[in-house]
Amino acid sequence: MLDIDSVQGAEIAERHPMDELLRAERLPHIWCPGCGLGIVTKCLVEAIRHSGIPLDRHAIVSGIGCTSRLPGYLSFDTYHTTHGRAIPFATGLKIANPELEVTVIAGDGDLFDIGGNHLIHAIRRNVDLNIFCVNNFNYGMTGGQFSATTPTEAKTATSPYGNFEASFNLPYVVAAAGASYVSRWTTLHIRQLLKSMQRAYQVQGVAFVEIISPCPPTFGEQNNFDDGYAQMEYFRNYSRVDDHADLSTIGLTMRPPDQIVVGDFIDQRKPTYYELERAMLEKVRSRPE
Repeated sequence: MLDIDSVQGAEIAERHPMDELLRAERLPHIWCPGCGLGIVTKCLVEAIRHSGIPLDRHAIVSGIGCTSRLPGYLSFDTYHTTHGRAIPFATGLKIANPELEVTVIAGDGDLFDIGGNHLIHAIRRNVDLNIFCVNNFNYGMTGGQFSATTPTEAKTATSPYGNFEASFNLPYVVAAAGASYVSRWTTLHIRQLLKSMQRAYQVQGVAFVEIISPCPPTFGEQNNFDDGYAQMEYFRNYSRVDDHADLSTIGLTMRPPDQIVVGDFIDQRKPTYYELERAMLEKVRSRPE
């Protein structure tokens, strides 16, 4: 005898609210247990789903690294570029077709080490890009080497006695370069992160969100975090929301009791690259012969 409840249950199990946005055949993902990138993926597809922008207008660009594998699980237009080159590729897409909603999602090494120069000039030009940087404080995919965001004194595979170089304070850097929107959250702050991503899709110009994420097998193990949960517990115990923080003071050490200051720091309307380009063209066309 056919069990109707079982059949209906199987049909429901085969459906998911995100089916339109995810490549289910590529799941489960490759990220390590305790990694925050599953949470980031969930927030990203939710933000895109509720952005009000048709899916065929979205384009996601990434480079190389753990975070840059994320677009491979998305079922719409995504581009996997070379290491550090996601920003110029995304800039080209946006300038060639201003109707596209272009998002760059990549790690700290990709955006601020290999591609740092591209990043600051995209911000300077105020190209209309959404830039989501997942910061796990090291090159997680290639063995846990230190990066531009590794806190001073933190241990990595290439700084076993502690990193002696100064680290970038990401919100401070992008704010100084002139970003229209600057935000920072951790993967513990799921609702705030989702809201921030949704806001990014409304902002004209560069919208930048730093997402602080656990990296259990490399940065975590080297710095006395036993697992991903331990890092999330640090986020819970030592995070402080301050939307009006002095950005020059919010660098990260990842050592208790030092705090992680999170919030939506900057939200301003500035002329975008496209708007300035259109204004220049009109000025040229209106010149007397």
